[in-house]
Amino acid sequence: MPRKRPDEQRVVITGLGAITPLALTVRETWEGLLAGKSGVAHITQFDASEFPVRIAAEVKGFDPKKYMNFKEARRMARCSQFAIATAQEAIADAQLPQPFVDEERVGVLVGCTIGGFEQAVENIDIFRQKGLARVSPFGLTASLPNMPSHHVSQTFQAKGYINTVTTACATGTQAVGEAAEVIRRGAADVIICGGVEAVIHFANFAGFIAMRAISARNDEPERASRPFDKDRDGFVIGEGCGILVLESLPHALQRGAHIYAEVLGYSASSDAFHVAAPDPEGAGAVRAMRWALADAGIAPEEVDYINAHGTSTPLNDVIETKAIKEVFGDHAYRVAISSTKSMIGHTLAAAGAIEAIACALTIEEGIIHPTINYETPDPECDLDYVPNQARRAEVNIALSNSFGLGGQNACLVLGKYRA
Repeated sequence: MPRKRPDEQRVVITGLGAITPLALTVRETWEGLLAGKSGVAHITQFDASEFPVRIAAEVKGFDPKKYMNFKEARRMARCSQFAIATAQEAIADAQLPQPFVDEERVGVLVGCTIGGFEQAVENIDIFRQKGLARVSPFGLTASLPNMPSHHVSQTFQAKGYINTVTTACATGTQAVGEAAEVIRRGAADVIICGGVEAVIHFANFAGFIAMRAISARNDEPERASRPFDKDRDGFVIGEGCGILVLESLPHALQRGAHIYAEVLGYSASSDAFHVAAPDPEGAGAVRAMRWALADAGIAPEEVDYINAHGTSTPLNDVIETKAIKEVFGDHAYRVAISSTKSMIGHTLAAAGAIEAIACALTIEEGIIHPTINYETPDPECDLDYVPNQARRAEVNIALSNSFGLGGQNACLVLGKYRA
């Protein structure tokens, strides 16, 4: 049974918002995940014809003018535009009144790793080609990774706690976990939290190509992201945003909010091993999972579902499988595991937040989305990855893994809300 906390320290999820390579809303994204739909296609945001990798999981059809003033939109990076639009959906879903009843008790914690990188590159090019007089005064601020948090705070007049998490691929998960901790210590009643990334840019691709980290399955992009499959050849870069509204339980109950799930536990750990390669024994991942379960007061055998980091790289998937076996023992072969990244690629800072949303909906609706493109079993990845078809199942406890560059790991435990 979960650890018994005082009600004022219990944190629940009451609102969801998402913009992903599958859709521009949570509901459509969830339907796409359950259908096993891939959001990977050929790159349209820059000319990738000379690159050995020409595929990505892009957000399609996003028009910032539908969510904000066009003049303001021009002054911010794509990641900040995503954050405002997604927060708008999450706040509406939570049925939080606007303006907020107590603006100083509403906080914002939106993680972002690279920020508006494209704005910085564009300004550098303008300076070199046209001189100082043509440099935009908004170029520098737009490029900062804390701007999504700022813009969400300003747009919705959330005047309480604010922060930005930047921990590479662990960012979204850590942002949700840290937001829960802020509420538990009494510093806020509500936190608008999650992660965002918009990195479909030639410079980012050049770096990942140099690292030999991404899939080059250009002829069949929808089959490129294939976590735990023997023929995987790297991850697919994606973009998007996931935003959750977290509330203290008393605050949510007082206003009659719909509760999707409860945040039962959270942890973060370091591999302290290498800037890019994961610890080959998965020791950091093991610590993160064990500590999150301990924080939740949950035994490993009580976990019904794991949303895996599941990147589709040769190293990660084997090491994550090994770490799950170390933590869960024989139960590792009974617990259902799936990878959201098989369908939306690796959205970096947004990944953990979108995956937390998937876990909350799995708990509420009793259905687990599949890991698509699982065709050839890998003897080193021999667990139940819910291959290719969604599965009905009662899920009371879900665990979500995120393991980032620099060996930064984060883990969330979500559970069905019980009074």
